Amino acid sequence: MRAVLSSGDQYVTAGKPVIDWDDKAARTALVDTRARDGHALLQALEGRPDLPGPVDQAAKLLATVLGQDLEPDPDNPDGWRIARRVAKDRVISTVDPEARHGHKTNHRGFDGYKGHAAMDPDSEIITAVAVTPGNAGDVEPVAHLIADLTHPDPTHQPTAGDEKPAVYGDSAYGAGDVLQQLENAGIEAMTKVQPPVAPGGMFTKDAFDINLEAQTVTCPNGITIPIRPVRDKKNKKLAGTAEFGLHCRTCPLVDMCTTSKGGRRISISRHEARLTAARTRQRDQAWKADYQATRPKVERKLAHLVRRRHGGRRARMRGTLRIAADFTLLAAAVNLARLAKLGLAHIRGSWTLNPA
Repeated sequence: MRAVLSSGDQYVTAGKPVIDWDDKAARTALVDTRARDGHALLQALEGRPDLPGPVDQAAKLLATVLGQDLEPDPDNPDGWRIARRVAKDRVISTVDPEARHGHKTNHRGFDGYKGHAAMDPDSEIITAVAVTPGNAGDVEPVAHLIADLTHPDPTHQPTAGDEKPAVYGDSAYGAGDVLQQLENAGIEAMTKVQPPVAPGGMFTKDAFDINLEAQTVTCPNGITIPIRPVRDKKNKKLAGTAEFGLHCRTCPLVDMCTTSKGGRRISISRHEARLTAARTRQRDQAWKADYQATRPKVERKLAHLVRRRHGGRRARMRGTLRIAADFTLLAAAVNLARLAKLGLAHIRGSWTLNPA
């Protein structure tokens, strides 16, 4: 393998190459030589079924990094440069290939993993935890987090005397897919759904009359447009759009609606009816009171988790499996502390709560 390397330094040290990092030409040459070495190594290993496991894994990681981070240099037909794009599901670390870029908000990012937790608001006991890469959506672990509330038989129908469970969550869990999962499981959704927004104080989506039965959208100026179905790559109907186009050119309200030369476009989610119903419910004062009385308990429990040095805010391990085990151990320790607070005691051969 070393025989195909052409960069000259033979990678004898693990440190950064000794170049003038302020010299653009030197940086460009370094990227190009490293890319050539990488492609040469992959070519030398191609088609060999007898590779040892660590070598095979390293080759796959090398191929991933070269493919996502480099591209042909337009100024040098035979050269390579850093890609002027961000690859989907980009690997951000060669020592922890499962870590990903994540975003807490639009302006606050992090690298690594997300920790998810579910708890019983009455006892404040954590009932489930999950760990996902930083770029995973909050929808992914929902089925696992609510497993204790769902019946093992998917065809089970609740009887009249069954108490309907409820799930509380912030707006991260107010997506249409989550609402659908909760509805299918017979669970009341007490998750907050974000209201529609528009830049510059213009008309938001809720200013338009969306008639799903008639498949039309009416704008604040009274113009009605049919909803055009939109399909994904598998030809499944997912959503739709209503494009007002030329009507916006002569509309007296256009300055309050859009700055697009193509006119205002309204996107219709396949969960539009669920999202609209959820927004209507959360305007009810009783709903607000219930949510505001419960949600702070969850936030307090999350604070208990992340204040611990043992994997609370920063992962101590590498890889989803190890970090998930560490996070589970942390949740168990927090639960033990909570049980002690509740007065759990071993009396006459059995465990019982004996609050002071």
